[in-house]
Amino acid sequence: VQLQASGGGLVQVGGSLRLSCVVSGSTSDPHSIGWFRQAPGKGREAVSCISGGGHNTYYRNYAKGRFTISRDNAKNTVYLQMNSLKSDDTAVYYCAADGGLGCTNDPADFSSWGPGTQVTVSS
Repeated sequence: VQLQASGGGLVQVGGSLRLSCVVSGSTSDPHSIGWFRQAPGKGREAVSCISGGGHNTYYRNYAKGRFTISRDNAKNTVYLQMNSLKSDDTAVYYCAADGGLGCTNDPADFSSWGPGTQVTVSS
């Protein structure tokens, strides 16, 4: 499975961005897809996750009410709409496909990763 994230950029505090993750190469049912982020000097942390069929979504507390995850399986694309961005949201954002356990908060449970996309929120 290959993943490619895009949509990052520079935005002011309070602004919005929509990240996209194109998934290719899967020969099985759609994977659960997670979004993770890594800020400078910090570990990689979960942001949000969506099940293969799109019926179940999960968010970390800091993302609830501000971020929305969705997917269009016809386009093999998962989206992360990020609103009301804060300077603490500055990080490299990655999308990843689950390794068989579905959505979890542990990056080790995700077997395929794409290159990240930089999100910078300026004050």
